[in-house]
Amino acid sequence: MPREFARYQRVAEQIHRLLADLIRQEVKDPRLSLVSINDVVVSRDLSHAKVYFGMLNADGDSLDVQAALKKANGFLRSQLARELGIRHVPELHFQYDDSAVRGAELTSLISSAVEDDRQRRGEHGDDQGNDQ
Repeated sequence: MPREFARYQRVAEQIHRLLADLIRQEVKDPRLSLVSINDVVVSRDLSHAKVYFGMLNADGDSLDVQAALKKANGFLRSQLARELGIRHVPELHFQYDDSAVRGAELTSLISSAVEDDRQRRGEHGDDQGNDQ
């Protein structure tokens, strides 16, 4: 019977969960107070992990947060080694993930387009196309 998930995927999920907890509870850098870990992708050989992070405050500087994460890299890897119990902890590479910001922008654009469409239909009295 084949395994449902490969080992590197299980390790990625564990790293995701542990990093989120470590950043929230253990790292004292104020630049990381509003950081969320969105995803972790681990290479098949478990040597590298891309950690995608987002920021809960849209006004924050992603480069500043990335620098803080890079500075905390050694501490985070040592804590991961202790918790994971694997021989070699993957090197962590932090990348800013702006998908939440882009999603909010797209939602705003769609809402604006729908509102403009409603206003145009209201001005022209084109309420004939009511599909019920």
